[in-house]
Amino acid sequence: MNPLSDRINNLSVSQTLAMAAKARELKAQGKDIISLSLGEPDFNTPDFIKEAAIKAIHENYSTYSPVDGYAELKDAIVRKFKRDNNLDYKPANIVVSTGAKQSLYNVCQVMLNPGDECILPAPYWVSYSEMVKMAEANPVEVPTSVESDFKITPEQLEAAITPKTKLIMFSSPCNPSGSVYNEAELTAIAKVLEKYPNIYIVSDEIYEHINFSGTFCSIATIPGMFDRTITVNGVAKAFAMTGWRIGYIGAPEFIAKACTKMQGQVTSGANSIAQQATITALDADPSVLKEMVQAFHSRRDLVVGLLKEIPGIKINTPEGAFYVFPDVSSFFGKTLNGVAIKNADDLSMYLLEYANVATVTGDAFGNPDCIRFSYATSEDILTEALRRIKEALA
Repeated sequence: MNPLSDRINNLSVSQTLAMAAKARELKAQGKDIISLSLGEPDFNTPDFIKEAAIKAIHENYSTYSPVDGYAELKDAIVRKFKRDNNLDYKPANIVVSTGAKQSLYNVCQVMLNPGDECILPAPYWVSYSEMVKMAEANPVEVPTSVESDFKITPEQLEAAITPKTKLIMFSSPCNPSGSVYNEAELTAIAKVLEKYPNIYIVSDEIYEHINFSGTFCSIATIPGMFDRTITVNGVAKAFAMTGWRIGYIGAPEFIAKACTKMQGQVTSGANSIAQQATITALDADPSVLKEMVQAFHSRRDLVVGLLKEIPGIKINTPEGAFYVFPDVSSFFGKTLNGVAIKNADDLSMYLLEYANVATVTGDAFGNPDCIRFSYATSEDILTEALRRIKEALA
């Protein structure tokens, strides 16, 4: 008999982490693997943030922090929301967690009951659906395609809503597609949601600053949406602080209190030193990120251009994050180097074996026609990776 719970037995492994682990394993065996699987900036945390952490160590920030975060950090988050998003949160609306991933998990746990439904525009970040399932609710996938820039339409949203719908959860800029919803598109979505006042919105804005569109809009700024939106953010992507594990939410106070209650029984407060460093990060002018964002923009143009040269790949031009999400369905049903390609899983494993390039199957993101490439690495490495892929698919 299997003594493990049904909960863990039914839980899917994170495909991004699984592919990254497989790539590391093959590298350890001496294979020349290029990994385009993990969503992690290849930049170092800026020195001024490191110095703030060192200062916090010397000032003995080594004890438990408040469950929902230091008051001075919550104040910095309030300032950030106002400066960058024109959102008027108060400290009581803020909860700091061990990464935006915990923020999202907390929200699902405090908002969803068994049998509730959460709408997920697909593609979506791999963990969304599993978090919904762990709350014993049902993810409702709404498919999009490369032709629509992987964005949901108001008509699709309306069609997906049922009496059981409790949440809609999405990211903009999106992981994995890089799509960015503009103000007009979010207004159209809000227009649908006006008719359903019991549905709440989880807006994952972790890639907010890695955005090439020139503008960014938080759905909570759309009239009527502020009191129904949980805005999720963090410092992992924009400030290259993935390992520091600091995320946060801005939410209606009753939801913030519920998340604090949940977190108090799980992890308690986030890392005290990382919280102090985050104050410095959030108070910095976003212009300090300009060099990194320009580098990602240049890499995006390089990767999209090289992918367009590969027959059979269908690609759009993403406006944010550091991913491309090409449609590779033209290869399904074909045989490459004696390997039958039935789906995106097969193609992703084929590229790992025959091109020595690690990608992530789109099936993990709710879109089985695509695979995800992360371009969070140097242009030389990206050029070599795309050369290998083109050769393997020829």
